[in-house]
Amino acid sequence: MTRLSRRAFTLGTAATLLGTSTWRSLAQPLPKIRVGSLTLPVFAPIIVNIMKARSFDTNNGFEADVQVYPSFAAYYAGFATGEVDTLIGGPTYFQKLRLEGVPLKIIATGATLADLVVLTRDPAIKTFADLKGKQFAADMGSGQFQILSIYAKSNNIELAKDMTLVNANFAVARAQLAAKRVDAAMVIEPIATMMMKEDPELRIIFNANDAWKELTGNSGWELVYAMREDTITKLPDAPKKFVAALQDVTRYLRSDPDGADRIAVETVKLPAGILKEAVLAKRWDFDARPAWGEERKGIWDTFERAVTAGFHPRLPDEAIIYAP
Repeated sequence: MTRLSRRAFTLGTAATLLGTSTWRSLAQPLPKIRVGSLTLPVFAPIIVNIMKARSFDTNNGFEADVQVYPSFAAYYAGFATGEVDTLIGGPTYFQKLRLEGVPLKIIATGATLADLVVLTRDPAIKTFADLKGKQFAADMGSGQFQILSIYAKSNNIELAKDMTLVNANFAVARAQLAAKRVDAAMVIEPIATMMMKEDPELRIIFNANDAWKELTGNSGWELVYAMREDTITKLPDAPKKFVAALQDVTRYLRSDPDGADRIAVETVKLPAGILKEAVLAKRWDFDARPAWGEERKGIWDTFERAVTAGFHPRLPDEAIIYAP
C-alpha cells in the first residue's frame, strides 16, 4: 500500500468511526453570532459569560463572538451600525431604534422588571409617592427611567415637577445615595444587592415588577433581546439557536446559582455571593422566552404605553417582533 493510499484509508476509517455527521461538524466551523456586551457588572456581560463558560452557544450550533463596550451609548451604537448582531436592551429603546430606521427584530425576552428598584434610607419615605419634594437620582436617558415614568404618570406623579431629579447613571446614583446627597436612587441589580449589603439601612420602596403588575395586571420586561435583520437574512436559524442558548442560561441560573455566582466573580469581578443572593431574592430574574409566542402581547403593550406617555411619537411596525 502506497503512502497516499494509506492516508486515504486512515481518513476513511476515521470518518467511519466518527460518523458522517460528526465528521462534518469537525470539518465545518460553527457560524458566529456577534454579541454585544459591557464592562459593567450588569445583565449583558453576565448572561453571555455564562453562555460561553457553559458552552451553551456551541451546544446549540453557533459560536458567540463577544464584543465588549465601555458604555451604554457605545453598546447601542455598535448594534445600530452593525458591529454586533444581537444584544439585550430595553424594549422601548429598541422601539426608538426601529423608528429611526435600525433594521432590528426583537427575538426573546430577557430580564423581568424585578431588577429595577428604588432605594432609600429615610424611614419617613415608605412609598414612591413619598418622594414628592425630595431629591431623586436616576438615569433619565435610560429605558428603566421610561418604565418608572409610565408608572408614575398612572399615579398622577410627574417626576420632573413633583421631585428634584438628579440625572445620574446607576454607578453615580449609587454614589450619590451613599454620600447622602439625594434621598433616593433608581438602581438595578446586582448593584442594588451590593448597596444593601454595604448599608443595611437602605430599603426598597419601589420594585418595578410589582408596580407593573399593579398597572397592567401582567409581568413586564425590563430587557429583551434584539437581532439585526441582516443577520437573520444571512443566518435564518440564528434567532432560534440563540434563544435556545438563552433558555439554557435561564435553566442554569435557576438550578445552580452557586455556579452562576462563581462565573460572575471570575468574569465581571462581582463580590462572591452577590449574584446568588439577587437570584434567590428573585430580583435578578432572567427568563428567556421566544418573543413571537405569548410574550408578544406584553412587549407590544409596553410600546403602546411608551407612546401614550409621550416618549415616542408612534408605534413601530409589527415586524419589530420576530416571527419564524
